[in-house]
Amino acid sequence: MKIILKENIPGLGYKDDVVEVKSGYGRNYLIPQGLGIIASDAALKELAENQKQRAHKIAKIHEEAEAAAKALDGVALVIAARTSANGTVFGSVGAAQIAEELAKLGHDIDRKIIEVKDAVKKTGNYTATVRFLKDVSAEIPFEVVALVEE
Repeated sequence: MKIILKENIPGLGYKDDVVEVKSGYGRNYLIPQGLGIIASDAALKELAENQKQRAHKIAKIHEEAEAAAKALDGVALVIAARTSANGTVFGSVGAAQIAEELAKLGHDIDRKIIEVKDAVKKTGNYTATVRFLKDVSAEIPFEVVALVEE
């Protein structure tokens, strides 16, 4: 079943992408939640017309995303987490903690666009990816250190 996405869905696609999904996923989740519509001929023609009209808006959004990605160049985070004696983190460090640390530095980034490859459960150095658009992303190195309680 072909679906036109109405919102960015991590792991599936971005807004206005035409994606192939299983029928049940499309009919039972994407369409009722308002996340997509069936890619009929009429819907595809409307999508093409809308994309023509939004071309200059898209260029501006792309510029803003590139500026935000450039602002993150050189940013390195240190995240303090409660750990056990052998360096294992209680819980894990994820996108929410990274977004919180970025906010402290003045970068207002939504945690939903931050991707961390694997669950961070030990102290050490890692990398997170911030995906602003399909082709605009920034890599953020971060270090997880043991929280020193006084």
